[in-house]
Amino acid sequence: MDDIDRQILTILAADARISLKALSAQAGLSSPSTSERLRRLEENGVIQGYTLNVNLQALGYSFQSLVRLKPLPGMLKKVELMLQQIPEVIECDKVTGEDCFIARLVSHSMEQLDQVMDKLAESAQCNTSIVKTTPVKRRLPPCTN
Repeated sequence: MDDIDRQILTILAADARISLKALSAQAGLSSPSTSERLRRLEENGVIQGYTLNVNLQALGYSFQSLVRLKPLPGMLKKVELMLQQIPEVIECDKVTGEDCFIARLVSHSMEQLDQVMDKLAESAQCNTSIVKTTPVKRRLPPCTN
């Protein structure tokens, strides 16, 4: 990956829907060259997909929570499967340390959050924090070697 590939990634991170023509112009390349670079970045697994950023509040999700989970003895796989099957869990990491999972969960109401947490509490110790704001949204790290 060279500096031009890094520039392409930076441009796409800002606007994944940019046209090939506009991307080529910003990268200073022809459309065929840009297209070939994109194909190579995709084939090499550098670009794994193009995503949609949705305003969760516009969908009625008033609450976001971060939930730290420590499965009860013998429940690790069950908790992992439960997290994968709960649609309100929009992101989850398996981590080291005292907890095993940190999940980001959305809910329409406090009652809905309680319902989801009641299910999880049957198999894991849970610690829930309500997200007030997100001063740093998910972003691309610097594209350096």
